Amino acid sequence: MQINYSDQPVITGKKSIFLAGPTPRGENQISWRKEACTILEKLSFDGVVYVPEYSTWHPKEDYTDQAMWERLALTEATIICFWVPRTLPDMAGFTTNVEFGYWLPTKKVIYGRPDYAKKIKYLDWLYELDYNKKPINDLEKLLTETIKMVGEKEDNESKK
Repeated sequence: MQINYSDQPVITGKKSIFLAGPTPRGENQISWRKEACTILEKLSFDGVVYVPEYSTWHPKEDYTDQAMWERLALTEATIICFWVPRTLPDMAGFTTNVEFGYWLPTKKVIYGRPDYAKKIKYLDWLYELDYNKKPINDLEKLLTETIKMVGEKEDNESKK
């Protein structure tokens, strides 16, 4: 597995997962993406994992540079894995809402959130409507399904 952080150039042309969702803004908050990367390693994912945070786990200071990195990585990603552990006010994830709606029509989205997540009813409804699937409420299960989707997409691409 190769982790591609937002303070590095976007790796292109490889099977990949983008870890989409709220980014902690406070110094004392631990990113959920650390656990996600540990799980993906344990599950032996052998592709690129796009992490929209610095390798130091701090968010980028330059908004435009960060947004452009994310846009390129989201476009490049085989599957976009949305995990929305929304709590208010410290993990609001307002940008996540926009990204979710923007990328949902690509059919390369998978979505989950813990049961304690706040203000997710509309995301749940959209996902169920557009994908005919229920959100997954466990991060490891979500990532297991994400890896399966990557494999299915790779298989479909190789048959073309």
